[in-house]
This record gives sequence, structure tokens and C-alpha cells, in this order.
Amino acid sequence: MQTVAEFRPRFGIAAVCAAIGLARATYYRRANPRPKIARRTPPRALSASERRAVLDVLHEPRFADLAPDEVYATLLDEGRYQCSVRTMYRVLAENQEVRERRDQLRHPRYAAPELLATAPNQLWSWDITKLLGPAKWTYYYLYVILDVFSRYVVGWMVAHRESAALAQKLIAETCARQGITPGQLTVHADRGSSMTSKPVAFMLADLGVTKTHSRPHVSNDNPFSESQFKTLKYRPEFPDCFGSIEGSRAFCHPFFSWYNLRHHHSGLGLLTPHDVHYGLAAERIASRAAVLAGAHAAHPERFIGGPPRPPELTKEVWINRPKAITTDGNDTKL
Repeated sequence: MQTVAEFRPRFGIAAVCAAIGLARATYYRRANPRPKIARRTPPRALSASERRAVLDVLHEPRFADLAPDEVYATLLDEGRYQCSVRTMYRVLAENQEVRERRDQLRHPRYAAPELLATAPNQLWSWDITKLLGPAKWTYYYLYVILDVFSRYVVGWMVAHRESAALAQKLIAETCARQGITPGQLTVHADRGSSMTSKPVAFMLADLGVTKTHSRPHVSNDNPFSESQFKTLKYRPEFPDCFGSIEGSRAFCHPFFSWYNLRHHHSGLGLLTPHDVHYGLAAERIASRAAVLAGAHAAHPERFIGGPPRPPELTKEVWINRPKAITTDGNDTKL
């Protein structure tokens, strides 16, 4: 409005409004605001005492958990009429009581797990996927434990069934093989029966391992295991079905060897999970940098942006990275 007032004497209101994309009616309405007139109470409105009586009826114990429609119908069946259903809602809104009135189960709000890994063997993710067997509705169950920071498959197993006892054994053996010490590791999983079972929970507690779970029906809370399963099932040699459990194990052995040792992972700066998990990443990046420096020295004209650099390894890996963290008293957006 100040802009219009500044240029109005020189160009006129119509020209200035057209230049700034403002309707003339808007300019006049804001330049000369009308005083607000108090709304007159309609003659048909309920009096204050009548509205109080309606609220008292809605507060009766037998109506405390019922929607206004149910209250309205019940009162009519008893030969009583207080007001319309819409008026009941208005009375409730005036008293900040418009909410779910039915007596029903309310599920708790689950907070998204926010988990950070800055080195191998700090955070593992594990899950179970089905492998189709030789007949319809026949499956073998593939258990996979994945290190989130390095994407290294630290343990896996194919079994005939999903079992808490088998999961307990696999996790315990994997922790022993990786030399996990109490307080070092967090194991994350979804809310399958094996993941939330008491035997697995007690075993993890005995090992000094923290366990976390995804929110119900939220697959994004366990993204690294889901991504690894997709890599498995989108391999060109992955069969439509497996003829036996021995055949599924024979397929998984070379796959996990390739995945850990030869798969250049895009999330690891094109390093292999083995290099990252066992501390060979810096050496590998330095070797790649030397190769790129030699290529640049031989043909600098081919590198317009300057000497090329190999992709760096991510220093932090998150499951549900928080939107903001506080450092030194300041909020830092992530």
C-alpha cells in the first residue's frame, strides 16, 4: 500500500495497481477499512441458560462417550428435544470439547527412531525376507544382519521357518564373530514376531546390546535392510523360485561374497562394504586419487573443472536423520 501511495500522484492508481499486480478494489478496501460491526444475536438462538442445559445433557455419564448424532436420536426416542445436532456441535466447540467422544482404543504415538553410525559395528540392521520355494505358498526364510555404516553383511542364514530361537542363535554367533563388547552396538529391526520376541530381547540384554524397532507399518524406518533385499532380488541371476533350501543357500553364498567384496556401493563413495568395514577406505581413496592425478597430469585440457577427485566416504549414516540438532546453543538445520 505504501508503494501505491508513493507513485499515485505521478502515474495514477490504476497504472500503479496494474504494475504491481494489485486489484484496485483491494487497494481501496485496505486504504479505507470499514469498521467491524458486532454480529447481532439471531432471535432464534438458544439463550445462555438453554446452551448450559444442552452442555449438561452432553456431560451426562450415559452420553459422555457418544457422538451428538447418538445423543440426538436417544433424546428423541425418550420424547425430548434439546436442539439440533449442529447446535450440539456449536455448544461443544464453544467449550473446546469437539473431539473423539467414543470409548475406543487409542494407539500410542510412536516416535521415529533416530539412529547414528559413525564407524562399523556401532549400528546393525536385521530383517527376514521370503524366498519362493518349488511350490505355491512354499517359502524359505533368509535372515540377514547388515552393518549400517559399512553396508557389510556380518551374518546371514536361510531356514525353513521364521523363528525367534534361530534369530537368537544367528545374532549371538555374529556378535561373537565380530568381537562385540557390551555397550558398543545397537541392533535395529522392524516389529516382526521374531524381532520383538522375549528370547531375542533377553539375549541382547545379556550381550549388552541396545535394541530398537521401527514404527508399526513404516518400512522407511528400516531402509538399509530393505535396500539390501532389493539388490538381492534384482540381480539378473535371481531365480523365479528355488527348488530346495540347499539351492537357496547355494545361491546366497556367492551373492553375499560378491556383495561384501566386489560390489562398489553408491552409498559408500563406490567403495566395497569390505573396504569400509575393515578400515581400508582411506587407502583405497588415496590410491584412486593418485590415478586421477596422473590422468589429469597427462591431459589437463580434458578436465575443465580442475583435477578430479574420487568420491568421499560419508562420515555419518543416519536412520531418520533429525530435522535439526543443537550445537553450542544454536539450532543447526540438517
